[in-house]
Amino acid sequence: MHPKPSFLVGLIGSGISASRTPPMHEAAADAAGIRYLYKKIDLTELNLGVEALPELLTAARRMGFDGLNVTHPCKQAIPPLLDELSPDAEALGAVNTVVVKKGRMTGHNTDWFGFAENFRRNMQGAPLGRVVQLGAGGAGAAVAFALMKLGVQELTIIDVDSAKAQSVVDGLSSRFVEGRLRVGRDVAAAVAAADGIVNATPIGMDKYPGTPLPLAILCSRLWVAEIIYFPLETALLRAARTLGCRTVDGGGMAIFQGTEAFRLFTGVSPDPDIFVATFASLGG
Repeated sequence: MHPKPSFLVGLIGSGISASRTPPMHEAAADAAGIRYLYKKIDLTELNLGVEALPELLTAARRMGFDGLNVTHPCKQAIPPLLDELSPDAEALGAVNTVVVKKGRMTGHNTDWFGFAENFRRNMQGAPLGRVVQLGAGGAGAAVAFALMKLGVQELTIIDVDSAKAQSVVDGLSSRFVEGRLRVGRDVAAAVAAADGIVNATPIGMDKYPGTPLPLAILCSRLWVAEIIYFPLETALLRAARTLGCRTVDGGGMAIFQGTEAFRLFTGVSPDPDIFVATFASLGG
């Protein structure tokens, strides 16, 4: 009898005690007959900051970890510490998945795939002529990359820090036809001309209540997508649904970035329905 393949994986980030990622991965591994241990490495609990990343990566190598997921505030700090980056991670300047093989660490970005797959499944046929993206922070570049891959013709990125928005536009312009990405400053004017809106800011999270734009500028012809999943129904989504807009919450992005990370770690494509069911069972 062959021994089951086994994997040791970790999640590095701040305030991750409630993360749904470890139970989703472990449930998918059980179903696939894989032994899989997923450890949380919470910087908050360890009283550490981003500066501890080199030490944590050395420890993970020595302890035989097969992979790491990386979340806030480490995604943009980790790329220079790795041996290699996938083309997507290089284009985005952010890593959320690290595969460890024979001591070598390769950084990947599955956030963009998570957003794109969630959108494909839940927003079929949504118009992609003009889209407004609010927020150009940690997840902003991945979301913009996903929107361009989905076929958005013109993407306007708006951030309170317009230099951040410019940096995302500059970083992606070489990958896509010039003129398809731009920085916006007037939210009302951009939304008035748009087919859809994506919130990639933290505004709407339990920690940052509110809405990322004035609700009065929403109208029923728009579709609205979120990347937040604490809570699943943000104030923005609630207002959009009330108006009759098509909406998609952030839960699917968390699920599908996870299915892709699991595939990279194990070489096995997991059953996405197990991720979906586990995510739902952990509360809304």
